[in-house]
Amino acid sequence: MAELIIDNLHVQVDGKEIIKGVSLTVPLGNVVAIMGPNGSGKSTLASTIMGHPKYKITSGRIILDGEDITNIPPNERAKKGIFLSFQYPKEISGVTLGNFLRSALNARRSSPIPVVDFHKLLKEKMEALGMDASFRKRSLNEGFSGGEKKRCEILQMAVLEPRYAILDETDSGLDVDALKVVAEGIRKMRGPQRGMLVITHYSRILDYLTPDVVYVMRDGRIVNSGGAKLAKEIEEKGFTAVR
Repeated sequence: MAELIIDNLHVQVDGKEIIKGVSLTVPLGNVVAIMGPNGSGKSTLASTIMGHPKYKITSGRIILDGEDITNIPPNERAKKGIFLSFQYPKEISGVTLGNFLRSALNARRSSPIPVVDFHKLLKEKMEALGMDASFRKRSLNEGFSGGEKKRCEILQMAVLEPRYAILDETDSGLDVDALKVVAEGIRKMRGPQRGMLVITHYSRILDYLTPDVVYVMRDGRIVNSGGAKLAKEIEEKGFTAVR
């Protein structure tokens, strides 16, 4: 089956269990949302799926398109088509956005993309996200606003075209206009050959994406699931009222 499966995952950080038996599935072509209050384990789950060494899997499995990837390193997961958009993108002085993206793309290819072809691709993706061409020459995220940083994360996804995209609170800190632009960029990436796991506190970004499934996390566990209406119910009543 073409899907990303999290199977009864238990994860510790510094000896403390944070994820306590989470199971969920992200099929290709679907948008799956995870909602939950601060400290529920959403971002820990995202980083664990990507293979961050800080997070120790004590039991359970991560299955990618039928292959057990529980113990493979992050770079191998990326090559297999997993992408993580960070909640707090890092600034990297001296590394231009263009060079960063070309290096990332080449790391996933069997042969480097010709420079002319890359710049054509980058221009196309930046225009689709309403980004000025001058950004490609700026140091990665350095001096960028919150909205610009998040837009760069979506630009990375658009250039790399992963099979499975994990978006960790991509909507956090965005004003209404920036949210619309970022959400539209994500929406354009939606399709039958891509699964998306969208992690958020609020339903506002889901208004643009209309998830196929919504999971609710609390204290490291999935405590509820449902359709897009569940996100609306949470927005209206809060997490404590939704069981």
